[in-house]
Amino acid sequence: MKFLDIAFMVANSIGIVLYLVLASRGWRIPREHGMIPVTGEPFVWALALPMLGAFLLANIVWGGLLLSYRKSKRGLCWLLTVGVWLLTICVDFAHH
Repeated sequence: MKFLDIAFMVANSIGIVLYLVLASRGWRIPREHGMIPVTGEPFVWALALPMLGAFLLANIVWGGLLLSYRKSKRGLCWLLTVGVWLLTICVDFAHH
C-alpha cells in the first residue's frame, strides 16, 4: 500500500465517525416512537449531506486514480472503504 491509500483510508475513517455523529442527531429515540411525528432530519441532512458528498467525490477520484494505475491490491483498499461507507449509511437509515 502506498501512503496515499493509507491517507485516504484514515480520512474516510474519520469521515465515517463524523458522519455518524452528525446523522445520529436526527435518529428517533425508541421510547418516543409514535409520540413525536417529526425528527430534526432536515437540519441533520444540511450538515451530514455535504460531508457525505465530499467523501463521495474524494472516493470517486481515488477510485479513478487506482483504475488508471491498474493495481488490484490497492483497489481492494478502495472496495473495503466503499463497503464500510455503505454499511455506515445502512446503520444511519436503520435508525430513522
